[in-house]
Amino acid sequence: MIYKPLHNPVYRIGDVSSVVKIAEVAAENIDDSVAGTAHLFQKLVPKTADIRVTVIGTRTFCVRIDSDLLDWRTDYSRLSYTPVPAPPETELALHEYMDHFGLLFGAFDFAVDADGRWWFLECNPSGQWYWLEPETGLPMCAALANLLERKP
Repeated sequence: MIYKPLHNPVYRIGDVSSVVKIAEVAAENIDDSVAGTAHLFQKLVPKTADIRVTVIGTRTFCVRIDSDLLDWRTDYSRLSYTPVPAPPETELALHEYMDHFGLLFGAFDFAVDADGRWWFLECNPSGQWYWLEPETGLPMCAALANLLERKP
């Protein structure tokens, strides 16, 4: 399984900024000390890639992130990005999720396994997205501006 912090503030060790990274953990190494604060544990998905889906209003932007890292956020220089379509049933589920929670923006993370199956990991309603536009050419800024101006 993996451990993910629920909130990831930047901290400093000397002059170096750092964050708590996603880590693989074994169930037998988790003891009662976890009771002191909230934690997020998820099943480890043997993945071949990650997918970041950014939903802005009614627009859906899906990007495959190819990396051999457990947590691709630890080294952006090792990543490649490819716009991909979402499976139709996944796109429908994303918009149902957004409607259910009253969201106009969501950054969804998925892991893709060797069979091409998308595994939902999380939705961050204030997730980062801008770095994907220059990498992919997807018109995400325009979609956000249109949403803010209430344009279709």
